[in-house]
Amino acid sequence: MAAEELAEAFVKEEATKVTDQDVEKVLKSSDEIKQRFRRSGPLGRFFEDGQLLVGMVKDYWSRSYRKIPAATIGAAVVSLIYVLNPLDLVPDVLPLIGQVDDAAVVAACLLLIEQDLYSYRQWKQTQAPGKDDAEDKT
Repeated sequence: MAAEELAEAFVKEEATKVTDQDVEKVLKSSDEIKQRFRRSGPLGRFFEDGQLLVGMVKDYWSRSYRKIPAATIGAAVVSLIYVLNPLDLVPDVLPLIGQVDDAAVVAACLLLIEQDLYSYRQWKQTQAPGKDDAEDKT
């Protein structure tokens, strides 16, 4: 099985196990997660999508945006927690290589939820700019 297929299978399976505590962990760590996407390297190419994933989880949890399947939120939470965890399959302390598996999991998540993320992006663009939008652009 190719790395992409393994990452996709991982995201699908783990998304079914997401708990409220997992969502709360993402929300509490959202600034740290966003910082990980700002790095150069494998995660840097997912900067915008990483910001959208965090925003989508926040808006879902606050009930601002609910037009999304729970499985999509589960996949987003799984991938964001994976990015946050420095001791995953390949530890993040290993320069560059430690982020490759994070990027693979994020890429798999994005493939799985592409249409839902697109819909969220469209919805977000119709909303009045708020505090979170100002913070994301800095």
